[in-house]
Amino acid sequence: MKPSKTSKQWMREHVNDPYVQLAQKSGYRSRAAFKLLEIDERDHLLKPGMVVVDLGATPGGWSQVAAAKVGAAGKVLALDLLPLDPLSGVTFIQGDFREESVLRQLESELGGRSVGLVISDMAPNISGIVSADQARAMHLAELAMDFALEHLTPEGSFLVKVFQGAGFEEYLRNMRQCFSKVVSRKPKASRDRSSEVYLLASGKLENSLKP
Repeated sequence: MKPSKTSKQWMREHVNDPYVQLAQKSGYRSRAAFKLLEIDERDHLLKPGMVVVDLGATPGGWSQVAAAKVGAAGKVLALDLLPLDPLSGVTFIQGDFREESVLRQLESELGGRSVGLVISDMAPNISGIVSADQARAMHLAELAMDFALEHLTPEGSFLVKVFQGAGFEEYLRNMRQCFSKVVSRKPKASRDRSSEVYLLASGKLENSLKP
């Protein structure tokens, strides 16, 4: 099949992207690493010895950053539907985050340890139907928040990618009912045309678990 005009444009933009080039030079798996690095520099999320869960981890840029920051005393658990090439300091689970059996496996790997940081860069496979894609993206964000509320320490933090559109304001309201502090971040590595924004929540409130 002949490549479409859109796919050619994406490839040209991708190859010329300064963050893609910088990631290659720096040894990061993806340009997304610079989004987490920027947010961490501002908000000081990652600390030595911390337990981190990375949802939607493949190809591994965020897990790379997290593993380097938490060190040998910390633990990084990564999960994705797609395979992930092995990363030093990262325990990877391949599976669908929406499935109960995969969640149980993730919890088993935690071994009863509370989580200091949940990071979610999950996004659905794009169908091209905007309303359906947005609904699936918000559903993944809701599942990530449910997991964070159940497993975070009281002082832990939750960083999640969401897309502005249907369901965004409701999600933000729900998040503010569950955490004492919620801020938005738009890292420089996020493309200007993208509707993605990162919400950072901390200070899990008592009785914040959803029924």
